[in-house]
Amino acid sequence: MDSSVALFNHLKASDPFFLLAGPNVIESEEHVLKMAKHIKSITSKLGIPLVFKSSFDKANRTSSKSFRGPGLEEGLKILEKVKTTYDLPIVTDVHESHQCEAVGRVADIIQIPAFLCRQTDLLVAAAKTGKIINIKKGQFCAPSVMVNSAEKVRLAGNQNVMVCERGTMFGYNDLIVDPRNFEWMREANCPVVADVTHSLQQPAGKKLEGGGVASGGLRELIPCIARTSVAVGVDGIFMEVHDDPLNAPVDGPTQWPLRHLEELLEELIAIARVSKGKKPLKIDLTPFHD
Repeated sequence: MDSSVALFNHLKASDPFFLLAGPNVIESEEHVLKMAKHIKSITSKLGIPLVFKSSFDKANRTSSKSFRGPGLEEGLKILEKVKTTYDLPIVTDVHESHQCEAVGRVADIIQIPAFLCRQTDLLVAAAKTGKIINIKKGQFCAPSVMVNSAEKVRLAGNQNVMVCERGTMFGYNDLIVDPRNFEWMREANCPVVADVTHSLQQPAGKKLEGGGVASGGLRELIPCIARTSVAVGVDGIFMEVHDDPLNAPVDGPTQWPLRHLEELLEELIAIARVSKGKKPLKIDLTPFHD
């Protein structure tokens, strides 16, 4: 618990923001180690706190034919190797309450997927690990819902909670990012994270050869959403990064190319440095006099 509190406080104090980044899913031990090495090199150079992200199981894929990852046991072994090899904190997601204890022995941040942000038993089980809990806002939810989700974690005895914006359903097969949510989600009284890659998914918007569907996406707009997020003053950026996104087995259309990561982060840091987004502008409505 002490180490979780220390990391939580470190991330909260990040200037201008912290980064949760990595490939969407564990493809192999070799691949995640390679990605962790390169991403850490970039963030260390830029002075951004990094938490490495990858999933051991993508249990909520659109199609049953989609790649899911190595599974809980093997996936956690690989993430633990990343953690020890590169001295990096780890964030990964859970889908069922029984996974939380095992994941909590490796991960420093347990992520609650957007579809499950209101699942009380899952939130409580994750909270009881004592690890930091990052709750993604459901695509179907108003930002006010996150106040209640964060409170479920706190009532379970864990104050280390963050909330994450990842887009809102905009008709079928599309999401939209409403920048107002970054302000309204601050009512949860915890760090606010912007997921700048999943926010640009087009759920079930891509047909697969041989039948089935997968998520499409608008990778070219990742810089747009990221720039908006840091200008508003979010505390953290969540970004899935891949060295070969066209051949990524999961969410290729919304993974940012590793070769452009440093370039984008440099710009985001510059925007965040001049923005006053983290400090609400006090509006004076008294009559103006010359």
